[in-house]
Amino acid sequence: MSYPIEKTPEAWKEQLGAERYRILRQKGTEFPHSGPYNLHFENGTYVCGGCGEPLFESSSKFNAHCGWPSFDASIPGKVAYEKDVSHGMIRTEILCATCGGHLGHVFDDGPTPTGQRYCVNSLSIDFKPE
Repeated sequence: MSYPIEKTPEAWKEQLGAERYRILRQKGTEFPHSGPYNLHFENGTYVCGGCGEPLFESSSKFNAHCGWPSFDASIPGKVAYEKDVSHGMIRTEILCATCGGHLGHVFDDGPTPTGQRYCVNSLSIDFKPE
């Protein structure tokens, strides 16, 4: 799949650093309860850590008690979805629709009316306060 922003692996590594590169470009996962946005509930917008594109509004964030930032909806058109069959499971991977950065996965077990739980790595996002 192609994205509006594409860079070489070397350019991404230089921009992101080793750990963010592992998460965003190599589909890694951070340890649960380790990210700065897990229990972060300020008003504003969560943006892609790779390209800065807005992905989630703070009004969609909730505490899922899973160890990662959780949202019940994304900003329309900002997140791409791919089937993920790694680790012996069938899941839906979520990616930034602008740069293809790996964000995490979305599940159909959310407690809000949307029924969705976007489980996102803190290292794949940044926060812009309101």
